[in-house]
Amino acid sequence: MEDRVYPAAKPNPPPAAAANGGGAPASFPAPKPQMYQRPIYRPQAPAKRRRGRSCRCSFCCCFCWALLAVILLAVLAAVAGGAFYLLYRPHRPSFTVSSVRLTAINLTDSATAPVLTDSITLTVTAKNPNKKIVYLYDDFSLSAATAANGVPLGDATVPGFTHQAGNTTVFTATIAANGVTVDPSGASSDIKKSSGFNVVLDGETRAGVRVGSLKTKKIGIQVHCEGIKVTPPPPPPPAPKKVKGKNSTVLAPAPAPSVADTTTATVSTAAHSCKVRVRVKIWKWTF
Repeated sequence: MEDRVYPAAKPNPPPAAAANGGGAPASFPAPKPQMYQRPIYRPQAPAKRRRGRSCRCSFCCCFCWALLAVILLAVLAAVAGGAFYLLYRPHRPSFTVSSVRLTAINLTDSATAPVLTDSITLTVTAKNPNKKIVYLYDDFSLSAATAANGVPLGDATVPGFTHQAGNTTVFTATIAANGVTVDPSGASSDIKKSSGFNVVLDGETRAGVRVGSLKTKKIGIQVHCEGIKVTPPPPPPPAPKKVKGKNSTVLAPAPAPSVADTTTATVSTAAHSCKVRVRVKIWKWTF
């Protein structure tokens, strides 16, 4: 009698080759780790910033802030200047040459290096038209020259003064040149004229402003006067002639002076207004 083998109650699962066409066996349902696998986070190195771009950004920021500060300062200065103008109504001082007198002039006849000696006396009137502003002047440096060729006629110094508000100050000065060598062509064409010649007067000083107890820093002031004509003084009268008599020598009276000899040396009878200009020095340049 042969022994029989009976199959098991549960059949064996099919092989992987029959289910998936070969390879490892697959299990259904899939376990949790196979259904969703979280990707592994790997930190990346930070990107390198370009140095040139950061420098440009910093420069742009600095430029913008500097421009904003300049604009703010300009606005504040404009507001302060407008308020000052509305409160005080400032005006520039005025200078007028009241009279000019050419008291002496002598030019040698040298063809190569003529020597000039002269003396000019002038009177200047300074006015302060402001009601609340006081001007503080340093010493004035005055100079004169011919208007045509700029032949120097001398210089002088006038002491400084305090110009009170609404005040008129008159001062005199004597501009002289003693043995100055001048250009022969310019001197002969300008000075050797019996009818006279035009001169230009220039004055330079430093002036400050005082409003109440507040004083400002002094700045350069230039005064320029032109259109002034001077005439050489008349020649001295001739000396009396000696007439010999029988017993003694008698001086004959001098001839009566002519009309040309009796003319005065004051050459400017009308007042000549001068131009006042502020000279500001910034580093090496003067405006």
